[in-house]
Amino acid sequence: MPTILAVSGSPSPVSFTHQVLTLTAERLRERDHQVDTLAVRGLPAAPLLAGDTTDPQLAAAAARLAGADAVVLATPVYKAGCSGLLKAFLDVLPQYALAGKVVLPLATGGSPAHVLALDYGLRPVLMSMRPAAVAESFFVHADRSRQGSGGLDPETGARLDGVTGRFAALVDALAVRHPAPRQALAA
Repeated sequence: MPTILAVSGSPSPVSFTHQVLTLTAERLRERDHQVDTLAVRGLPAAPLLAGDTTDPQLAAAAARLAGADAVVLATPVYKAGCSGLLKAFLDVLPQYALAGKVVLPLATGGSPAHVLALDYGLRPVLMSMRPAAVAESFFVHADRSRQGSGGLDPETGARLDGVTGRFAALVDALAVRHPAPRQALAA
């Protein structure tokens, strides 16, 4: 069974971004995938910003990513780009840390104008890390939240189901054809 690491790039412990990531992880678990979650905000800031890959927590996070077959990256959109927290995490990983992996980019934002931040800002960074595939991006406008229910409006929930299903099928197909090599953190 393929394993998936769901990475939250939100700096807030309670955020719409993390809520969308949690819903995505639940849908993947319903499809019998093993999902592990990593909140980048929980990593020590000084080593993360300094790129200190010898820090035990940072090395453990990189090892979790290396051990996954696929990765879901969730970020709020700030100034038409991914969060600095997510970008800092991607920057400390080895150059080809996504080799052999399938990646699902997710974003949340307060303006529909931010929808292109995934494909024009994040996708080139991901492609430079040589993933096996980057699945279709999924953007959720903040007004699609069902306030207080921890969910999404029905239309957005259905779209998330479709994106998650196609991602899971891609993960399964590529895991069978091309098992991902396990990588260690390279300094």
